[in-house]
Amino acid sequence: MAEIKDPENTIIMTLKGGDVIIELLPDVAPAHTARMKELARAGKYDNVCFHRVIDGFMAQTGDVANGNMEDNFNIGRAGTGGSDLPDLPAEFSKIPHARGSLGAARSANPNSANSQFFINFKDNDFLNGQYTVYGQVISGMEHVDAIVRGEPPMNPDRMISVKVAADV
Repeated sequence: MAEIKDPENTIIMTLKGGDVIIELLPDVAPAHTARMKELARAGKYDNVCFHRVIDGFMAQTGDVANGNMEDNFNIGRAGTGGSDLPDLPAEFSKIPHARGSLGAARSANPNSANSQFFINFKDNDFLNGQYTVYGQVISGMEHVDAIVRGEPPMNPDRMISVKVAADV
């Protein structure tokens, strides 16, 4: 496991293969960082599935409004939900969508990010300046690489737990 320099701004996401350590970027995207920590501390991300996983692109998760999302798979609404908190304004920066970066998922409206996020499997420079980057995987990317693919996957992988390192 990587050394955790700032436990208050580090996320420990437990997947079936092990822990993924994500360093958040509060200086770059303070609102998105605060939202992720708030939802993690409330246990909202625990057991939430990766509902959109595209090979060679990214793994998307965080639909806390729809929980396990099985019902949404059946009615074609996977990925449309968010928390009951207000949407966040975009916090675009010069941070690239590099392999392992954490990006805020949103609709066509740049100011519609809420609880969902994605982790880039590779450098996705075409997303730069269009989606908020607010974290970087510093350890455990092999567990992200192992997430089951699909839109949605037949048997989706889940975030077993998501914690702020300072609370562990």
